[in-house]
Amino acid sequence: MQIGIVGLGKMGGNISIRLTRHGHDVVAFDRDPAVTAKVCAQAEGGRAIPATGLADMVGKLKGRRIIWLMLPAGEVTEQAVQELGTLMGKGDIVIDGGNSFYKDDIRRAAELVTKGIDYIDVGTSGGVWGLERGYCMMYGGTKEATDHVDPILSALAPGIGDIPRTPNRDKPGFDPRAEQGYLHCGPAGSGHFVKMVHNGIEYGIMQAFAEGFDVMRSKNSDALPENQRFDLNMADIAEVWRRGSVVSSWLLDLSASALAGNPDLSNYKGDVADSGEGRWTIEAAIEEAVPVPVITASLFTRFRSRTGNNFAEKMLSAMRFGFGGHIEGTNN
Repeated sequence: MQIGIVGLGKMGGNISIRLTRHGHDVVAFDRDPAVTAKVCAQAEGGRAIPATGLADMVGKLKGRRIIWLMLPAGEVTEQAVQELGTLMGKGDIVIDGGNSFYKDDIRRAAELVTKGIDYIDVGTSGGVWGLERGYCMMYGGTKEATDHVDPILSALAPGIGDIPRTPNRDKPGFDPRAEQGYLHCGPAGSGHFVKMVHNGIEYGIMQAFAEGFDVMRSKNSDALPENQRFDLNMADIAEVWRRGSVVSSWLLDLSASALAGNPDLSNYKGDVADSGEGRWTIEAAIEEAVPVPVITASLFTRFRSRTGNNFAEKMLSAMRFGFGGHIEGTNN
């Protein structure tokens, strides 16, 4: 298939390259022409060509046009969707693969459908590792439109890989795509809603790891009786937990790597940003009257981290950089 990709940053560029490796053709655009040229040069077999803007991209796409936006949530994405609404036509598809607020998706889909344009929201997880590992995707939109772009989503998904299959998934009612790493969640907005909650859960898991390592690191404090002090090796503990522990996970893998590289994490300040999904998850929980104390506490800790940091915040920064290349003090 042919698809346009707008926004060639840490994930958009890798999405473009991965698609060309799976036989798809990409029309690529980034506001920085040098970035566009670099992605096109890295694409497989000349399958990516550059565009100079959205109008140029629409003109270079053939047949039923598909454009995937990989832009920051908010005004940048809003402007792009609105512009595409004037450039694209009946049967065309706009995909937002960023981290937009799900209520914005519902509104945009309703606006575009009046012009015959389909809108699909794709919550995309995989960070800077997605080029090789693939992307876990949760998406919303009409069945017809999402089925049409299934070859694109299938190419981006990680596949079943070497993860053991979950017992009883051969029963009726389960979507076989889920174990391939991508899932149609429902109508427009549902994909980003599920990804929003995913990121809220991520906040809580990261916070628990960070606090636990801080407790262990502080066990040699002068405030404790001398016979109760332990000088524990954080890197070794992270490593042993990776081997058969019930808390083993990718986040623990990233923690172990960061601690092995620099045990005191002095290369991090611990100034932990929040990119919006944690706040939105808490807002949704309030609307539904669902208690989420862990996620709420983890978000408030990120606020506190910007006024002075401890080892726990440095652990959070190390994990965020590990999975997403996120730079301290920014939402990127």
